[in-house]
Amino acid sequence: MLLESPAFADGESIPIQHTCEGEDVSPALSWSHVPAGTQSLALIVDDPDAPDPKAPKRTWVHWVLYEIPPDASGLPEAATALPTGTREGLNDWGSTGYRGPCPPIGRHRYFHKLYALDAPLGDLSDPTKAELEHAMTGHILAEAQLIGTYQKQHKQ
Repeated sequence: MLLESPAFADGESIPIQHTCEGEDVSPALSWSHVPAGTQSLALIVDDPDAPDPKAPKRTWVHWVLYEIPPDASGLPEAATALPTGTREGLNDWGSTGYRGPCPPIGRHRYFHKLYALDAPLGDLSDPTKAELEHAMTGHILAEAQLIGTYQKQHKQ
């Protein structure tokens, strides 16, 4: 499976409009080569470098989506209308939806992880990343990853 974005290449900087210093809208994402037998897709965006990349203490979750239809091929920029059937989980702000990079210090990495699953997961009632990962156990057919980086450009 392949996960890409027209906004940034793997390992490159995420444009400011997708961060707390800009419009804070999700980047467009596209994927291909979803394996046969995929019944649903899930997407997790997180930052393992929180709060400081030199001394990370936790992984901060920015976006959780699941039950993405297997025939979907991506998400548009500023995705507010999600593919039919897609459900949202909770980010680490305690809400659903995308929240972009807003690192307190240093350049952080943002992992966009797409999972192809062999079964639908059903209604998990706004799962956290951990709850979604638990539900996905034993159902992952393939995984794709896209990493973007960001460091604040302005002091807030």
